[in-house]
Amino acid sequence: MTKSIVTFGEIMLRLAPPGFERFLQTPRFDATFGGGEANVAVALASFGLPAVYVTALPENPIGEAAIAELRRFSVDTSRIVRRKGRIGIYYLEAGANQRPSKVVYDRDNSTIALAKPGDFDWDAIFEQAGWFHISGITPAISASAAALALESMRKAREKGVTVSCDLNYRKNLWKWGRSTSDVMRELMPYVDIAIANEEDVQMALGIQADVDVHSGELDRGQYEKLTAKVLAAYPELKAISITLRESRSASHNGWSACLNNRKEFLLSRHYEITHIVDRVGGGDSFAGGLIYGMLKLASHQDALEFAVAASCLKHSISGDFNRSTVDEVNALIKGGGSGRVQR
Repeated sequence: MTKSIVTFGEIMLRLAPPGFERFLQTPRFDATFGGGEANVAVALASFGLPAVYVTALPENPIGEAAIAELRRFSVDTSRIVRRKGRIGIYYLEAGANQRPSKVVYDRDNSTIALAKPGDFDWDAIFEQAGWFHISGITPAISASAAALALESMRKAREKGVTVSCDLNYRKNLWKWGRSTSDVMRELMPYVDIAIANEEDVQMALGIQADVDVHSGELDRGQYEKLTAKVLAAYPELKAISITLRESRSASHNGWSACLNNRKEFLLSRHYEITHIVDRVGGGDSFAGGLIYGMLKLASHQDALEFAVAASCLKHSISGDFNRSTVDEVNALIKGGGSGRVQR
């Protein structure tokens, strides 16, 4: 029996104009839910693994709707705590071609932002757990959420649970006082598997890469050096994976990833993703795929290929959640990316 994978963070109400409209071009928003660690939990549940999502939500119908949506994907919501407060909101305007996507956050004083150490029974949460996933978004929300993130990671390490962290630097969230790198460097000694892009490494850890994150073209030769720097700085890390996104436009990205596990440096297959439907949640789908692969597949190369393919498919799906199955991901890995109708 596979032990459960626990993810912890904030789930938000996502409000987006229909299609590729600008904000309030027509007076309507499509309402769904999303958030980094919730997206990972949904991906894992879709891949058939026992996923447990932990957060704090308000005691109102919107909180109930968020829980119901997670349950629809077979995510275990039994460890979610209910508190007075509000659910965080984010507004998404989907970009197209040369017009970039825009995100506006409205999450100050959300229920998870007000949560603090002691609010969760981590001993009970980790009782049947084998893996714990968190991201750099949670400690960015508030000082108390950062303290809570540290508490959760310490407890996971104490329980012998593998900890993965997607660094996920969000410059619009780090407003509460301490610098990003000060907080993240405090968390990193409790991380076994790190996931990032080159900007995350530079901004969250203060480790400089000899790459231009805005060029749209990536020098893969520099990433072996960058991952080696991170592994040298954090001896507790077992591996780090870096996603390699080449942004040719909002609608066309090159997509691949690398992984350094201290024994070998691995590169994945490269995908050209054109006519992107929704790239939000793509990194979370990669994280979910990598966790699945490390738990279920024969090698780290196989895990990396699965993660990249899963994330590639997510770019074709509206909303934060990846709705792909293991069979669909494997079909893409085996060359089934023509898009022909399956009859």
